[in-house]
Amino acid sequence: MDTIEDNFLVESSNAFKNKMLNWAKRFNVFCFLDNNNYNLQPQTFECILAAGVRKSIQLTSENTFEQLKQFSEENPQTIFGHFNYPSSSDSTGFPYGYFFIPEHIIKLSNSKITIQSTDINVEEIFNAISQQPDNIAASMETIVNIQCKISQQEYLEAVEQIKKHIQRGDCYELNFCQEFFSNQAQIDPLYIFHQLNKISPNPFSAFYKVENSFCLCASPERFLKKIGDTVMSQPIKGTARRVLDDIDKDTAAKKILFESQKERSENVMIVDLVRNDLSKFCTEGSVLVKELFGIYSFPQVHQMISTIECKVTNCHWTNIIESCYPMGSMTGAPKTKVMELIDKYEAGPRGLFSGAIGYVNSDGDFDFNVVIRSIFYNTSSQYLSYKSGGGITFNSDPKEEYEESMLKAEAIKKILIHSLNE
Repeated sequence: MDTIEDNFLVESSNAFKNKMLNWAKRFNVFCFLDNNNYNLQPQTFECILAAGVRKSIQLTSENTFEQLKQFSEENPQTIFGHFNYPSSSDSTGFPYGYFFIPEHIIKLSNSKITIQSTDINVEEIFNAISQQPDNIAASMETIVNIQCKISQQEYLEAVEQIKKHIQRGDCYELNFCQEFFSNQAQIDPLYIFHQLNKISPNPFSAFYKVENSFCLCASPERFLKKIGDTVMSQPIKGTARRVLDDIDKDTAAKKILFESQKERSENVMIVDLVRNDLSKFCTEGSVLVKELFGIYSFPQVHQMISTIECKVTNCHWTNIIESCYPMGSMTGAPKTKVMELIDKYEAGPRGLFSGAIGYVNSDGDFDFNVVIRSIFYNTSSQYLSYKSGGGITFNSDPKEEYEESMLKAEAIKKILIHSLNE
């Protein structure tokens, strides 16, 4: 069936976003991506919603990218979906990887709505969305009992063991994460995502559903973006707590982060790893570090972000992602060894956490985030999970690493506790 497209105007972008989300609830599969008006680099839309499934593929851990390459070549259309962290099962039921050709794509940019649909009457879709409530209210009481998968002492001991591996030369840096979870949890995923996106609006946020599995993502980090012959990666390494009630202290926190030798060494290691990944497929001599140690401010934290670019010719988009996957900011270096150690020291599988959600258009251009600062929930099993962590280096202080991990999880905990007490 041919795709029909038309444009419409709306008065309030934020109100229409809520209408889009309320409308999306009827679908078993959808992907909502929102940049929250950040402009880390030119964007083609404020938010985009892909809803309904015309055709899909559920990927397995064997020949993952070959499966996806064949699917995309047989279906040269815009697709949306995700990759889990490699070889990792998911406690909330997400497939190892999943991509779908949507029935409907709704883009919002500068109060202009563009609707693409297999439905011949896109005006009918616009009217149906317009009739939705422009607020998002909880449809049920929140019931959660958050627990840590490991104790603080177990976390500290694991970091000490990882530091011994670094001292022996097994690795240079390792991203170590811990899980917080709740059994028999009851939440309204849309309401909790809305609250999370209000308190922690980030440029790579996503609300993603595959059947009973939900990902509520407030990610500040881009994994990979391709436009034409340019590929960009923007790894984050380096975090400082914001001091929102004191401008001088907040500015000082940024300066301390920028000047921190520990954070700089951590960041430059990942930059080197990304440069090496990009060199596997790029045009010779084209890898360029466009920004090193950039400090960006988000609602909860300041982050150190570097930007690396390269040029590509005659390279299939799946080969580009495969060469860089998983992202170095969530593994460490060298990748193969640290992934072995991650499996050894982390208490459970990562699943979609530290995976990627995004889209690929018919030209092979794509944009994928890093799935962090996210809540994962399964409406059938009622299992809720979120994870956080940080990069462990030779200079890491275990207690400071634990505090950073808790800081990164703070916004999520606030949302769940606040909703619990409403």
